[in-house]
Amino acid sequence: PVFTCGGILTGESGFIGSEGFPGVYPPNSKCTWKITVPEGKVVVLNFRFIDLESDNLCRYDFVDVYNGHANGQRIGRFCGTFRPGALVSSGNKMMVQMISDANTAGNGFMAMFSAAEPNERLIELKFEKFDVERDNYCRYDYVAVFNGGEVNDAKRIGKYCGDSPPAPIVSERNELLIQFLSDLSLTADGFIGHYKFRPKRLPTTTAQPVTTTVPVTTGLKPTVALCQQKCKRTGTLESNYCSSDFVLAGTVITTVTRGGSLHTTVSIINIYKEGNLAIQQAGKNMSARLTVVCKQCPLLRRGLNYIIMGQVGEDGQGRIMPNSFIMMFKTKNQKLLNALKNKQC
Repeated sequence: PVFTCGGILTGESGFIGSEGFPGVYPPNSKCTWKITVPEGKVVVLNFRFIDLESDNLCRYDFVDVYNGHANGQRIGRFCGTFRPGALVSSGNKMMVQMISDANTAGNGFMAMFSAAEPNERLIELKFEKFDVERDNYCRYDYVAVFNGGEVNDAKRIGKYCGDSPPAPIVSERNELLIQFLSDLSLTADGFIGHYKFRPKRLPTTTAQPVTTTVPVTTGLKPTVALCQQKCKRTGTLESNYCSSDFVLAGTVITTVTRGGSLHTTVSIINIYKEGNLAIQQAGKNMSARLTVVCKQCPLLRRGLNYIIMGQVGEDGQGRIMPNSFIMMFKTKNQKLLNALKNKQC
């Protein structure tokens, strides 16, 4: 086929390529291809060849691939000779855009698109090895995992660093984005993970309902027996520290009651033990989502500061049980908590 700069493509399958491929592509160009496959199907794009000016950030010559025919949801940006795996849209439309600057050029790219049945399966991600520079807040080197095909803090499942592999991660739909960032200083061995697809589980009469706004972990459903226990704090900071997956000091900023449980967002003042707790970061502010399994035991009130200890579910969300250790946070507790932070459990 003869490849031109951009175009409108429809049908079950076809090819797209940079202008003049396999010859050298022209400088200072911007070419856009809009692909549409039959309604009810998704677009699968496979790069057969790619040779664009190489740059770590793909700033000069690059190919962008988007979900749909607008540039709101980018699936990926590619340059150099790295050939990505199959790229899949969530609907029947995809847009490919190639931009080149005035300087170095290569032979461009060639890709094939095809229509496929939508995949209603979920993605399960497991890390086999994990060794990324440790930091309490994962500020320097980290792996972030997002639901969907874009970097969006609202869809971030978790942010991970240190040398302990995160618990298995399951996507909400059939897209998962993994982002690895490192700074210029310390390095480590990195990570190895594998993923597999698994079918969505149909809801049953005993399964806990799941909403799109608050992830729910199997086993969090409050039972009458559990929530009728006497709500009384037992032990001390010291005796509960090692048995807890996470320990933090924070301010309760939102509370929502659903199905007998309280779902809360806590703005973190300090974190002393993180475990696999999923922490959201916006600028310098950090927060975590916690579920009080029995909504009034222990009782958390908005605007108040607490020391909170609890367990972490597979989804990275904190769980607070009736026997979890909770107390009002006071600055005089910081010395003891900092000492416990350095304690070997």
